[in-house]
Amino acid sequence: MNNVKAFGGVSARNAVLMDQKTGRILYGKAMHDPERIASITKIMTAILAVESGKLQNTVTISSRAVQTEGSSIYLKPGQKIKLEDLVYGLMLRSGNDAANAIAESVGGSIEGFIYMMNEKAKEIGMSNTFFSNPSGLDENGKEHYSSAYDMALLTRYAMENPMYAKIAGTKLHRAKNTAESWDYVWKNKNKLLTFMYKYSTGGKTGFTKKARRTLVSTASKNGMDLIVVTLNDGQDWQDHIALFEYGFDHYPLTKVMSKGGIREVKDKIYKGHVYLKNDFFYPLEEKEKEHVTVTIELEKPTDKRFENDEIVGKAIIELEGEQLGTRNIFYSKSKVKVFTKEVFEQSKEVLLNLMGEHSNG
Repeated sequence: MNNVKAFGGVSARNAVLMDQKTGRILYGKAMHDPERIASITKIMTAILAVESGKLQNTVTISSRAVQTEGSSIYLKPGQKIKLEDLVYGLMLRSGNDAANAIAESVGGSIEGFIYMMNEKAKEIGMSNTFFSNPSGLDENGKEHYSSAYDMALLTRYAMENPMYAKIAGTKLHRAKNTAESWDYVWKNKNKLLTFMYKYSTGGKTGFTKKARRTLVSTASKNGMDLIVVTLNDGQDWQDHIALFEYGFDHYPLTKVMSKGGIREVKDKIYKGHVYLKNDFFYPLEEKEKEHVTVTIELEKPTDKRFENDEIVGKAIIELEGEQLGTRNIFYSKSKVKVFTKEVFEQSKEVLLNLMGEHSNG
């Protein structure tokens, strides 16, 4: 996994390429090592703000919120601004003042919000992460770290929220400024999104003197969504493009199972009556396709009659013994249509297993 010969690896100290839909890791380099992460921290700040349900609330900026170093959207104490606009300022311009103002509004205090950040990290499964502030600034004597993998997990989680995805993928945002005679016009700092990579869908930049350049970005092509995270990478724009292209080219999203009737089931009780409601896609290298197996497990039929849409089993999809996922198998009283004859086109082996002893008769 650490050898990406297509482009000779990456300059980053830590990196990961993840398929967003499945969570499959397509490339990793020291991806679990805890490191300083700078402003990609703000992904957590943004998703907590979005999930708060308070985006339309008006926030009054405190003196403490603006007492911060680094990047800023130049808020003033006493200024009133909508929380939604603060999140745009956070994500597009990386405002540390916006991060503090969001924290106070959503968490009641910056300290309360930091607690929320760490609780959400645990919920998502970010096991090599600890937040000590909402912006990502390096603080003397305080731990603040994450890993490339954990930040990909966070991004995968956040991108499931349409509002977060919209904000992260916005190139330009205008916001009302009640403190001045002019309104804010914020252009996204993410060059991949604004002009460098046409498949870019969003992300977050980061930099501090200690963390160096950090970057999270997302991209979509041919129905496939990818996430790249790099830490301490002086060539981050180029590395992200190279990783995206590697993922799209070498791991195309492959349909392993199709929705509709399962023709391989020949049991007289089930034949023509069992089906999948959804396709199953997975990113696979060409050489991996012939090693995919599908095991069909069905309940042992009894005298009881199955109801329409009742779950009667499951399909287990594996690659060389590693489970990729499952699909529930449903029953239909009427005959079901097989939408495509290539239901298991990508798998070399289909294993049928009734749960308990049963003969086709």
